[in-house]
Amino acid sequence: MIFERAARREFAQAAAGITVALLAILVSTQLIRLLKDAAGGRIAPEAVGSLLGFAALNYLPSVLTLALFVTVVMAMSRMYRDSEMAVWFACGQPLTAWVRPVLRFALPVVLGIVILSGFLSPWANYKTAEYKERLAGRSDLSQISPGAFREARRGQRVVFVEAMADDASKVANVFVAFSQEGRMGVVVSEEGFQEFAPNGDRFLVLEKGRRYEVEPGALDFRIMEFERYRVRTEDAEVKPTELSPNRLTLPELLGQENVAARAELLWRIGVPVTALVLVLLAIPLSYVNPRAGRSANMLMAILVYAVYNNLLAVSQSWVAQGRLSFWVGVWAVHAFMLLPMALLFYKRMVVRPFWAVWRR
Repeated sequence: MIFERAARREFAQAAAGITVALLAILVSTQLIRLLKDAAGGRIAPEAVGSLLGFAALNYLPSVLTLALFVTVVMAMSRMYRDSEMAVWFACGQPLTAWVRPVLRFALPVVLGIVILSGFLSPWANYKTAEYKERLAGRSDLSQISPGAFREARRGQRVVFVEAMADDASKVANVFVAFSQEGRMGVVVSEEGFQEFAPNGDRFLVLEKGRRYEVEPGALDFRIMEFERYRVRTEDAEVKPTELSPNRLTLPELLGQENVAARAELLWRIGVPVTALVLVLLAIPLSYVNPRAGRSANMLMAILVYAVYNNLLAVSQSWVAQGRLSFWVGVWAVHAFMLLPMALLFYKRMVVRPFWAVWRR
C-alpha cells in the first residue's frame, strides 16, 4: 500500500536522525573521558581514536534499540496528531495492521543488533582490553606526557618531565622519584635523552642533575651530583588478555557452564529481543489525543525503555549471582513486558470503541 510505503520511508528518515543524535551524544561523552585520561597520562594520546571506535561499537546495540523505539513512537504520534490514523481507521484497518509494516522496517535493524551484540561488541571489548594491555607494557618514557606525573612499575617510580621532543628522544627538566631496596630517592635533571645499548636495552640518560637518597625513618640522607645518570626504561612484559565473559565469542560462550557466562549469554539474547518487543509496544503506546499535549507519550516511552532495560540488567545480575535460573531469566522479563503491550492493544482496539458506541 502507498500508505505503508510512506510510513516506512518516514520511519527510515526519523531513525537515521535519531541514531546519529544518540550516537553523537554517547561518543562525545566517551571522547571527553578519554581525553581526560590522555591528559592525565593514564592512556597514550594516540590510543584515543582506537578506543573511541571500540566504545562506539559497544554502544551501538543499545543506541539502535532506543532509536527504533523512539522512531516508531514519534512517527505514529505525528500521524495521530495530523489525523492520518483517523483516515487509517476509517478505511477499516485495525491497529494491528501496523504490525506488518513496522516489523518490515524493524527486522533488518534487529538483525544488525543481533550481529553487534553477539559478535562485534565482544570483539570490541576484547580489542579494547588487548590494546590497553599493550599500551601498559610500553617503556616508561613512551608513556610520559609533558607536564603530568606518570607512575611506572606499579608505583615504584614516578616520572615528570616539563618538555619533550616530538619523537620523545629528548626531555627537559626531569623529575624522577623512586623506591629501591627499602630506600627512597629523587633524581632531578636539566635535560635527558634516550640511548639504546648494543643488546637492545633502552636507557634514559639524564645530564647535569642531582640525586637525593634517604632511608625511611633515618635522619641521614645522601646528595650526589652527576654529569650523566642512566635510568633503564625497558618495556614491561605484556600479559595475555583475560578472557572475561563479555569478551568471548558466541560459540565460546555457549561452551561455558559457569553463571557469569550464562548471565552474559542472557544479555546478548535479551538485547535484540528487547528491540523487537519495544518496537511492537510502540504501536499502541504512540496514541495521542490531537487536542492534548504532544510530549506525554514520549515521556512514557522513555520511562518504559528505562524500566525494561533496568529489569534486563537486574535479571542478568541475579543470574550471575546464582539467585535466578538462566532458563527463567531468559524469558521472564520479556514475558512481563508483553503484558502491558497486550493490554494497550486491547484498550485501543476494543475498550475505546465499545465506550464510544455506548455513549453514542
